Amino acid sequence: MTPRERFRATMSFQPVDRVPLWEWGPWASTLRRWKSEGMPGDHVAQFADCDPRLDCGVSFAMIPPFERQELSRDERSVTYLNEKGQVVRELHERETSMPEFVQFPVKDRADWEVIRARFDASSPERYPPDWAERVVKWREQSYPLSLSGDRYLSFFGGVRELMGAEGAMVALHDDPLLVHDIMEYFCEFFIGVMERALREAPIDWIIMWEDMAYHTASLISPAMFREFMLPRYARVAEFARRHGVELIFVDSDGHVGELIPLWLEAGVRGVYPMEVAAGMDVAALRREYGRELLMSGGVDKRVLAADRAAIDAELERIRPAVEAGGYIPTIDHSIPPDVPYDNFAYYWEQKKRLIGVGD
Repeated sequence: MTPRERFRATMSFQPVDRVPLWEWGPWASTLRRWKSEGMPGDHVAQFADCDPRLDCGVSFAMIPPFERQELSRDERSVTYLNEKGQVVRELHERETSMPEFVQFPVKDRADWEVIRARFDASSPERYPPDWAERVVKWREQSYPLSLSGDRYLSFFGGVRELMGAEGAMVALHDDPLLVHDIMEYFCEFFIGVMERALREAPIDWIIMWEDMAYHTASLISPAMFREFMLPRYARVAEFARRHGVELIFVDSDGHVGELIPLWLEAGVRGVYPMEVAAGMDVAALRREYGRELLMSGGVDKRVLAADRAAIDAELERIRPAVEAGGYIPTIDHSIPPDVPYDNFAYYWEQKKRLIGVGD
């Protein structure tokens, strides 16, 4: 089967020659460790085994972006204005720390009225200048093609990028009309941007980003999701279906158990990365939702730092989900630097056996 045929068959629970082979990449510090432990070359050779996949490169970002400006610097950190209009403080050793978000561009309706001009669906820069040539190549290739928007193709996540997590959650309670207006604008903006891509390119799936859950639950209540987000998700999903695209995935870390039935009701088909540390269990979810839910991720990255027995046990744990279909197993996020290269190499070969690579 071609990579595209394999992906589409897996996502529709049809027979496949094997499950698609995908994976998250390592941190830069993980790569440095692996090279010191004997990994040949500068790149992870194992990833050459992966099934190719492509993104169409359509932009949902601010146009024009803010001009990046360094605001201050000391021996430990740098503070700067980024392209999203956020003021961010980062430690120089930023791989092992989270950035501190000092300020966000939207505090009230007046700020939103100004910044929304940067989300103009008609901006020609949203499509690559060689779009027509790319479409011809995509129609000749046999790789799954996605339409994604990094952190911009998002409802709660989009408001969070504008206002910060705390600001977004406060606004949901204190200024719900503003949040409705932002999400409504985004809904029309998303549809306006993607219309050409869905009409002209052989898009297989749409990927939206949210990251709207923490370790044990959603950041907002199911009632808030139903009021603010569900109708807009449903409109995007219906628009995609009218253009022949049935698959919409949402990327959200954390425990998304409360959100899955709401996403499914709205027309979303799949969720990833199914973070195990947050209690997400792909085998249990397959039993609960049957063929209604599609998934990717679900392999606990922490076990790669343990030993071979732990890796074998983790792959055995997800085996029922692999065998049931509708699921592409990967690590549940980027590979951290506590993972030895030998452990990763062992995991890779064992995962290939699990999904049928080489059989």
